Amino acid sequence: MDLTRIDGLDVMVAQTVISEVGPDTSRWKTEAHFASWLGLCPDNRISGDKVLARGTRHVLNRAATAPRLGASTLLRSQTYLGAQYRRLRNKLGAPKAITAMAHRLARLVCRMLKCDQQYIDKGRNTTEQRNRQQQIEFLRKKAAQLGLQVTPATRETTK
Repeated sequence: MDLTRIDGLDVMVAQTVISEVGPDTSRWKTEAHFASWLGLCPDNRISGDKVLARGTRHVLNRAATAPRLGASTLLRSQTYLGAQYRRLRNKLGAPKAITAMAHRLARLVCRMLKCDQQYIDKGRNTTEQRNRQQQIEFLRKKAAQLGLQVTPATRETTK
C-alpha cells in the first residue's frame, strides 16, 4: 500500500503513521473511530444542554501530529485536496482548516489500510467547478428573494 499517493503525505508522515498505528486498522470499527482516536474530531463538552468548551482532544501521539503536518503542506498543492484546504482556510482560518484536512487525511489513510484501496485524485477543477456552481445557485436564490433575475453574461470576442 503506497500511502504517499495521498497528497500531503510524504514518506516521513506515512512512516510515522504506520510505525505508531501499524498496518492493521481492524481495532477501529470505522474511519471516524480512527480519526477520533487521533484526536481530530470535535469534542464538545456539554453539561445541561449547554456547550462548555469546544475543540479537539489533546492527544500526545506522533500519529496524531503527522496528518496535521501533511495537511499544512497542502496550501500550494495543485490537487483536489489542495483546493479543499484553500477553500476551508478562507472559510475557517488556518488552524481549523489544518485540523479539518488532517481529519480527512486520517480517514483516507484508514480507508487505504483497511479496505486495501488506492487513492485517486479527483483533480483541482472538480472542486473549483462545484464551488462556482454553488455560488451561482446562491446568487440566483438571493436575487429571487429580492425579486430580481440573474442572467449569465455573454462573452463577446473582438477580432
